[in-house]
Amino acid sequence: MTVFSVRHTTLYRYARPVAFGEHRLMFRPRDSYDQRLIETVLEVEPKPKSVQWLHDVFGNCVAVVRPGGKSRELRFETRIQVDHSPQAAPDFRADRKALTYPFAYGEDEAEDLARLIARHYPDPKDEVGQWARQFVAKGKRTNTGSLLMTLCYAIRESFSYSRRLEAGTQPPLQTLHTRRGTCRDFALFMMEAVRSLGFAARFVTGYIYVPDRDGSQVLGGGATHAWCEVFIPGAGWVEFDPTNGIVGSRDLIRVAVTRDPRQAIPLSGSYFGEASDDLGMVVQVNVTTQDVAPLLLPKQAERTFAEG
Repeated sequence: MTVFSVRHTTLYRYARPVAFGEHRLMFRPRDSYDQRLIETVLEVEPKPKSVQWLHDVFGNCVAVVRPGGKSRELRFETRIQVDHSPQAAPDFRADRKALTYPFAYGEDEAEDLARLIARHYPDPKDEVGQWARQFVAKGKRTNTGSLLMTLCYAIRESFSYSRRLEAGTQPPLQTLHTRRGTCRDFALFMMEAVRSLGFAARFVTGYIYVPDRDGSQVLGGGATHAWCEVFIPGAGWVEFDPTNGIVGSRDLIRVAVTRDPRQAIPLSGSYFGEASDDLGMVVQVNVTTQDVAPLLLPKQAERTFAEG
């Protein structure tokens, strides 16, 4: 098995000491059959008055932090260790009815998935839908797994990754027209593309392990990462990272799943002062890994954090 260690630091700087309002953090990974949380640490400077944990409407774990005092800097550092055991390849053993496209979700599934099937962004000429339909075989049924993988790989091959300093996610039509974007933009674009075909899709935020940062072709390391999941009856939620052309959870650490990217901000909050007091923020994410024997996991986790 593989253990991922994540160190995520965010530093806000201000021109003068300011007081802080409530901050909300999404950094604790979701436990599942393919990833298990071993250890988590949260450090905040200045020392917080309180830290409250809660689950949001999607079942994501959120830390509500109320920093104390005034300061020129506000620093958050989170460290986690996750036992990660992804499948070697995505499991497309779908229900017989869903093996080929088009298919219809069952009555109960359709009711629960309705908001995840509905398109969320304006597309008056259905340009995103037209782009998606070019991958559907004309006059015959299309293998569902092949269709979704082709969509994912097409974004990886024909769109250019570009870091953007501005906050937020650009509309899917803008991503289509410019053929450029960040991981969040590509995840949202794929979501709207598959939704135009009738699939249910949701947004995922988390971390990606980059095997070799020097010269690596993996994009999105050094910060939080984003991808999407598509629901296939019988196979469940299958992960697609269109930024890197990854299908399945290999090298991906899930933290939160939401209906829309606006609901998955890793860190948000406020301060009391002038707009000019804000001198910006610095974010650094480091993901490392090591293969360990199962019986060594508790000891290994303790040693790693003692050295950190």
